[in-house]
Amino acid sequence: MLLSFGIKDIIDILLVALLLFYIYRLMKESGTINIFYGIMAFIVVWALASEIFNMKLIGTILDKFMSIGLLILVILFVDQIKRFLVELGSHRRWRFLNQLFHHHKAELDADSRKWVLPIVYACMSMSKSKTGALIVIEQSIPLDNYEKTGDIIDAEINTRLIENIFFKNSPLHDGAMIVAGDRIAAAGCILPVSHDSNVPRSLGLRHRSALGIAQATDAVAIVVSEETGSISMAHRGRLSTRLTSTELEHRLSVLEPQ
Repeated sequence: MLLSFGIKDIIDILLVALLLFYIYRLMKESGTINIFYGIMAFIVVWALASEIFNMKLIGTILDKFMSIGLLILVILFVDQIKRFLVELGSHRRWRFLNQLFHHHKAELDADSRKWVLPIVYACMSMSKSKTGALIVIEQSIPLDNYEKTGDIIDAEINTRLIENIFFKNSPLHDGAMIVAGDRIAAAGCILPVSHDSNVPRSLGLRHRSALGIAQATDAVAIVVSEETGSISMAHRGRLSTRLTSTELEHRLSVLEPQ
């Protein structure tokens, strides 16, 4: 048996392990990790019953359920599957191929970061005045569906404009502002709300909305608390609170340019 175990089997195992790791990471970031554990437990039971112990009755039932269950999973997790494929295609490992065809990309990276400081300065100002704000920065996954829930702005990123959007008497201050590329795409947008039980009860709807969009997409969400003035940031299913302006600037600067 050991003699029949060749290099192809090793590659096969590594590819399956890599696939499971990506699925695990994606579902953990989207807050559905318990479903991943349940699916893995079901696959183990199915493999033991059908392949190892050759239990015909339970094996037949599980085989039928597997064929139908796969379709159900695709329907239920269509957004996660879409995100997985987008991330797979835009992963940093493939960036060197893009650079072969875009030699000037490195020169444009500095210009693509010009939106960082205006957002940081606006967050600093709103933090001091305890003005609530929710800013979403688009990454690989388009946010067109969320932009349509608000008012389209399509304006250059400007500190004063951001502050005016979230001014307490502004009709757009309760929603989220979405940044796409180097422009303010929309404001007053509605985001999905996270129901993660690990989120402290002291955090309000803005923080849960920021975490919700970070779980549903690969976008970055910045929150300025209306109660405390603290700055938080949600990315890849994780919420970091009480950030300083320096920390915020650093985290935004290391994002992959789109």
